[in-house]
Amino acid sequence: RAGAAFQYLLVQKTGAQKNVGLIQLNRPQALNALCEGLMAELRRALEAMESDPEVGAIVLTGSQKAFAAGADIKEMQNKTFQECYHGGFLAGWDKVSLVRKPIIAAVNGYALGGGCELAMMCDIIYAGEKAQFGQPEILLGTIPGAGGTQRLTRAVGKSLAMEMVLTGDRISA
Repeated sequence: RAGAAFQYLLVQKTGAQKNVGLIQLNRPQALNALCEGLMAELRRALEAMESDPEVGAIVLTGSQKAFAAGADIKEMQNKTFQECYHGGFLAGWDKVSLVRKPIIAAVNGYALGGGCELAMMCDIIYAGEKAQFGQPEILLGTIPGAGGTQRLTRAVGKSLAMEMVLTGDRISA
């Protein structure tokens, strides 16, 4: 149900015929960092939109400052590899790419790390003038985790993807 209560999302049906599902990431104090709770809510919202026969397409967006600044580092910093592996860390992140209805990422501000990967899982990306895409994981001593290296290579080509992943540099719209 589009009207279901969410802590980290604003969800509604919009458009002249109320046939566009609008999902807005709403965790401004953390620049829409993708915590486990937000990702669980996103999966639930996507499932509701996908099963709603009135919804023909879905728009996923954030705020003017940040689409999503990445995975919630504070939430994951003390987890060991074994905890992540056995606990299914990042399980379900690919739900966006599995939805059968078209999903449009409306990106302005930061789309970094997991946020960049989330945008790339969508079928179409519309980027505003202030959009900044990047995979800064290397600056934390790790690599992109949710399929980012594969999707980024397909989106921007091998050379630019390698530069972004190995330097942490960002690109604009």
